[in-house]
Amino acid sequence: MMFKKMDQIAPATLLEFAAQSLVSNEAAAIHALEELPRDLFVPLFIAAFLGGHKKILKAMVRIWPFRCLHIGALSVREPYYEIWKAMIDGLQILPAQNSSPWGPKLRILDLRQDADCRTTCCEIRTMFPFCFQSCVFSQHSILRLQEAQQSVTHIRNVTSDSEPQSSWESMELLVDLSLDGTLKTRQFLSFLRRKIEQSFGSLHLCCRDLQIDKISDYKSILKFLDLVCIDHLGVDQAYLSEVTSLLDQMVHLDSLSLSKIPFKSCKGKNFRNFLTNLRRMDNLQELSLSFFCLTNQLHKLLRVLPPQLDALHLSFCGLSSRDFTVLSQSSQATHLRLLNLSNNQISWEVSESFQILLEKLSGTLRHLEINSCLMTDSTLSVVIPALSRCSHLRVLSFASNPITMPMLMNLLQQLTGLMELKHVIYSIPVHCYEQWQFNGSLDQQKLVEVQAELKAMLQAVHRNDMHWATCPE
Repeated sequence: MMFKKMDQIAPATLLEFAAQSLVSNEAAAIHALEELPRDLFVPLFIAAFLGGHKKILKAMVRIWPFRCLHIGALSVREPYYEIWKAMIDGLQILPAQNSSPWGPKLRILDLRQDADCRTTCCEIRTMFPFCFQSCVFSQHSILRLQEAQQSVTHIRNVTSDSEPQSSWESMELLVDLSLDGTLKTRQFLSFLRRKIEQSFGSLHLCCRDLQIDKISDYKSILKFLDLVCIDHLGVDQAYLSEVTSLLDQMVHLDSLSLSKIPFKSCKGKNFRNFLTNLRRMDNLQELSLSFFCLTNQLHKLLRVLPPQLDALHLSFCGLSSRDFTVLSQSSQATHLRLLNLSNNQISWEVSESFQILLEKLSGTLRHLEINSCLMTDSTLSVVIPALSRCSHLRVLSFASNPITMPMLMNLLQQLTGLMELKHVIYSIPVHCYEQWQFNGSLDQQKLVEVQAELKAMLQAVHRNDMHWATCPE
């Protein structure tokens, strides 16, 4: 039995040791690639990636013997753009002489970090390459091109042994982009653009997650992206009409996040066009709107959103009493797992609607944020019974609300029965301030006393697994 266990462990250990030894000498490692056993490529790639060996990575991509290559859960210390550039530079986009015994098989280079993704997908014996992360939406994706090639093959009665001449030339580059305005980002985008242009259409850039700061600065860049591929879009600072022009080209969004949309652009035709686009988003699971005027308009938004929406963020949206009533009566009120209503006033007038909302969400809600909602003791006293029935709640954040110490203690006592609730961000009681929420007026000694009392209460009911904390001042 002992020998069997050693046999199972030894091969992986020897491969890792060999890879580590090889990357210590870049020149030798690159020279050895042509004769490298196939089984050593993955451990060598991991060692080279973690060590930031850009030359080795470029050479490995050039003769990668598998059909896909994923970063997966790997991360590097140095700027990742430099690693990305090296790997993209190694792509064999156009036909070239290659002496590798395996030949250039790489078709999909995936530079997105994904903890659940292996370095390579399992290979299936088919005429065309297979990868679990292949793009399925774009007309320029490998899968779509293969479908077209198969149709031509069928029509021409070509035998299964032959392969379309250009099939190996078409490639896919998967990447998440954050257009943040930094010099390094702009330099990388210029490099990426040149690479796409040099490929003459044989390299499909598939961006799944796109984050844009100030959309007006990136209009030229957006033109060379295939927007139909995007499933996560985040936009900060833009007119709603600019956002709508992007959404016109997207139909498969899972997540949409908009922030700092000017008040005047959230009206009339612009808002109607925005809603028309959202109505098409059947796959939408998460919507985040921040600094987005929704006062007395929430009913229009909820009407076009999928009823099975998982997450709804509506911070700084100016929600009215009517909006809270509408939300409590919506189809989404029985499905949401995450709800963020921070920075909207939850007054006594809306407490009943909010209570009804929490009662309907009691079977699904896992994450609730109601920070800076001007909630007082009287409002919370109405809400607590419904909140204490949210049996699946895991995270609760109600920071920066003007409540007293007795109400905070009452809330803790009511919530300790929620066994899945592990993290609570609470409001510092008003008695800890000389002037509530006035910068510099917090009495640190009083806060320490509050923290000690809450800790003692948690220990008394054996809830050391529940962590109560305050937001940093």
